[in-house]
Amino acid sequence: MTQKQATKARGKPRRRKSAPRNLTVNLALQGGGAHGAFTWGVLDALLEDDRIAFEGVSGNSAGAMNAVVLADGFARDGRDGARESLEIFWRSVSRVAHASPLQRSPVNVFFGDWNLDTSPTFMAFDLMSRLVSPYEFNPLNINPLRDLVAENVDFDRLHKSGDMTLFISATNVHTGKVKVFNGAEVTVDSVMASACLPHLFQAVVIDDVPYWDGGFAGNPVLFPFHNACATSDLLLIQTNPIMRNSTPDTAREILDRMNEISFNSALLHELRAIEFVARLIDQGVLDKERYRQVRLHRIDGGEALEPLRASSKLNAEWPFFVHLRDLGREAAAEWLEQHADRVGRESSLSIASVFN
Repeated sequence: MTQKQATKARGKPRRRKSAPRNLTVNLALQGGGAHGAFTWGVLDALLEDDRIAFEGVSGNSAGAMNAVVLADGFARDGRDGARESLEIFWRSVSRVAHASPLQRSPVNVFFGDWNLDTSPTFMAFDLMSRLVSPYEFNPLNINPLRDLVAENVDFDRLHKSGDMTLFISATNVHTGKVKVFNGAEVTVDSVMASACLPHLFQAVVIDDVPYWDGGFAGNPVLFPFHNACATSDLLLIQTNPIMRNSTPDTAREILDRMNEISFNSALLHELRAIEFVARLIDQGVLDKERYRQVRLHRIDGGEALEPLRASSKLNAEWPFFVHLRDLGREAAAEWLEQHADRVGRESSLSIASVFN
């Protein structure tokens, strides 16, 4: 689909009248496979609101893809260009995945279940990924997403643009430490490194260093904003739930919850550090002139995303993407209505509420 066709299909963007006060935030975009379409919806709604501006964007995995597509589209044609580029990218992902054997079973389709848990091909693939290395079942290291990112993002234009500061995170396989790519380091290789799930893809090697998914070391990383960006407002777009009210009791549910906890641990560590620094500033222990408080905000899927299991992260059907996009737009609209006026003034996310 061409850019003009995408614009026509979506309809003319609805614009709000510009507000007197510009609301600038740093964006932190979580990964989550197909659930990144939720983040697309959030970004689409934020771009539609002329009050909201982005200074820095941190992302990993699907969040990294959303980040580079967002920034490149914005560099090409401002807000309209960013919205258009995001839609084209997610349409491209769905189109390429149309022929994939990983499809919902008739049972899932009949009951309107977006998960792949009862799909025979998913179950076979899931078992194979636990027993066979990607170096064995994919020796040529074929990854269609790499071609999609390369086709949809002009990295030369991205590097020349100063509209947004990007931070793409990946995990160093040798050290286990996070690597943050920014500036000219943001390439198709660093994006694919950020999205490299080790049981599905071979490690992405950059400058002789192998990298895996950034979610192991930061989902996403927040610390680069402190020195590189002027704004103190940080908006987290969360696709991986921190809290779940049920106890997993099947093998797949247990493994899924283990992965959620693992992929959220680095983020929770950084949120605790932000809360600790804020408390010391309030108590007068730290100098306000040298240290600054971070104003935290969050948009998440809440109960709407809770029924989605990890298998749905491999569901690349266009109707599922549209469903997630619409959930993201609704969540963003609610946040804008309730909390936008707090940007630049105070946090709308209580750290205590995250851990309680």
